[in-house]
Amino acid sequence: MKKINWIVGALAFIMGTTSCNQAPAQFERTPETEALLANLKQIPSTGIMYGHHDDPLYGIGWEGDPGRSDVKSVCGDYPAVMSFDVGHIELGKKQSLDNIDFDIIRNEIIAQYERGGLNTISWHLDNPLTGGDSWDNNDSTVVASVLPGGVNHVMFMQWVDNLSDYLNSLQTADGTKVPVIFRPWHEHTGSWFWWGQDLCSDQEYKDLWLMTYDRLKQNGVNNLLFAYSPGIEPTTAEEYLMRYPGNDVVDILGFDAYEYSREQYLESMSRSLRILDEVGKANDKIIAVTETGFEAIPDSTWWTETLYPLIESYPLAFVVTWRNAREIDNHYYAPYPGQVSADNFVEYYNNPRNLFLTDISGKLYN
Repeated sequence: MKKINWIVGALAFIMGTTSCNQAPAQFERTPETEALLANLKQIPSTGIMYGHHDDPLYGIGWEGDPGRSDVKSVCGDYPAVMSFDVGHIELGKKQSLDNIDFDIIRNEIIAQYERGGLNTISWHLDNPLTGGDSWDNNDSTVVASVLPGGVNHVMFMQWVDNLSDYLNSLQTADGTKVPVIFRPWHEHTGSWFWWGQDLCSDQEYKDLWLMTYDRLKQNGVNNLLFAYSPGIEPTTAEEYLMRYPGNDVVDILGFDAYEYSREQYLESMSRSLRILDEVGKANDKIIAVTETGFEAIPDSTWWTETLYPLIESYPLAFVVTWRNAREIDNHYYAPYPGQVSADNFVEYYNNPRNLFLTDISGKLYN
């Protein structure tokens, strides 16, 4: 019987036909990834790690300068967490959707790990049915098309294989795989992505998640922790978990929230944090604010008078602000030297409860 089951599993892997109704495949993580999981659970007793998307890749008025970071230029320290995106890796392209060489992204992920910091990865992949981008949400059959039996299933499995190859390539010179937090299918409670709320059923979304998880594991990707991060739409714990794929395949719970007005942000963040805290404790999961920020940060005291008072009483492992785009005017979420909130960010940095690289180096992987 064991031999028959092994043959069936091997055939499914070769044919690219994952059964979404079976229990997810379980593989041992690398020792470094297991250590990261254990240590992330202890971080809230010390403070909350600060993160920034694409931090070492580019910033306001620069791109690709070695060792540079807008955050570091303001406070003298790197973020504890660096977030990256691998959109277009599925297509076999040399550059990401933000026009950064994947080799450069790999090098920066390894460098952040070797400094003792944390890496997270999101995946804004293209629409496999239309050929559009992640935001091409005009067809509600896209998810169904990539599930087993769908017209794009085999192609999509190759996309996940391409992603797997890249994640497996995140290795130091001595062959150690770099642990990363992978955050697939995010903000699914909105409908701006092709996997969003109105674009697929609850079961289709769960099947998409489980199929992706299984394929990555089948491909030997054993250096991931998985994060589930809806938007601010859920108003109850039950709504937050409506499309939850299960405790076996999720390590970190989060949400994405942005400020468009102070009143709106205070309300949505407060509600979402309460729900996150409740669900995290009930399921024994690490919790985090996986994306947030205020575009162009026009509020000179935003860091200490808005963000920190919201998050300080919750056992969050980290909070990540979005990128400082070099190609879009006023599209930035961390200060740069001379920016109106820069001095206040230094005050935020000096609060011992807000953790940056020097605070956590040597504490995540041992």
